[in-house]
Amino acid sequence: MRTALVIGTGLIGTSAALALASRGVQVHLTDHDPAQARTAAALGAGTDSLPEEPVDLAVVAVPPAHAAASLAEAMRGGLARGYLDVTSVKGGIRRELETLGCDLSGYLGTHPMAGRERSGPLAATADLFEGRPWVLTPTHDTDTEVLNLALELVSLCRAVPVLMDADAHDRAVALVSHTPQLVSSMVAARLRDADETAVRLCGQGIRDVTRIAASDPRMWLDILAANPGPVADVLAAVATDLDATVRALRALESADEDKRADGTAGIDDVLRRGNAGRARVPGKHGAAPAAYETLTVLIGDQPGELARIFADAGRAGVNIEDVRIEHATGQQAGLIQLMVEPAAVASLAAALRDRGWAVRQ
Repeated sequence: MRTALVIGTGLIGTSAALALASRGVQVHLTDHDPAQARTAAALGAGTDSLPEEPVDLAVVAVPPAHAAASLAEAMRGGLARGYLDVTSVKGGIRRELETLGCDLSGYLGTHPMAGRERSGPLAATADLFEGRPWVLTPTHDTDTEVLNLALELVSLCRAVPVLMDADAHDRAVALVSHTPQLVSSMVAARLRDADETAVRLCGQGIRDVTRIAASDPRMWLDILAANPGPVADVLAAVATDLDATVRALRALESADEDKRADGTAGIDDVLRRGNAGRARVPGKHGAAPAAYETLTVLIGDQPGELARIFADAGRAGVNIEDVRIEHATGQQAGLIQLMVEPAAVASLAAALRDRGWAVRQ
């Protein structure tokens, strides 16, 4: 791939352009907002001038509601040898292109499974896709050259290609991406009118659950409007669990011993099914989740503290597998949770204590 055209310079489009440009591809940028394309160009993502001849690959990175129209316009203009989109839904866009009478041999629907709560070119990074799955949905009509160009794009962005059927993809993201966004928003919405005393008690659990609730509502309206059926199906199943859980909790309030026993069994069931589902979420390098031990350390909120604790762990010969930070309310300190292999816990705890850290196991 020598040349590319990125249509839409938001987070995903600009990040892909930055990755391509950093690896020697001549990238042209266009956007319905010229100022946004100029911003992306100023960041080093390419040039905001249109190509004078067809490029190797056109990457359409616009909201799902506009993707088919943008693709059709690019195809009719003969702007590239191959065309793909990077929207989060796939089946509907392909059907729209069929309705518009487009030649689908030069098109491939894709979806990089990466993103951030922030949007726009200023949130973009060249390494956004590194190590992340990038779904490709070829059909028997897809030209081999276009598939190869898509695979090259994925490789240049250092992502991991995953081949799927378009509709199977839409059902999958409804479960692992779109429904979690709505559930996170629903939980966060409970905080809007909550008493300030309750909000001050927010800990890591509520922060984890509501993190993605900070996402741009306009972006998610576009995504959910393009995949409503599969998301509604998953939410209906969640609603069934919610109803059963509410009944179980009400039963625990009862004076009747049998009802309380039923309530306990109902809560136990949903918690254990949650354990089983969480255990299937891929862990490090896509492998099965490892059973790491957690070492908790009090850490000051000063520059260099994180670097110091990681360096001390390195000197102890221990690899930090994962990390979380919980900030202390009203204090210039917090708790850092270091996830390590179980066999390394004792030696790391001893090493950190020797270096003056307040370790809590």
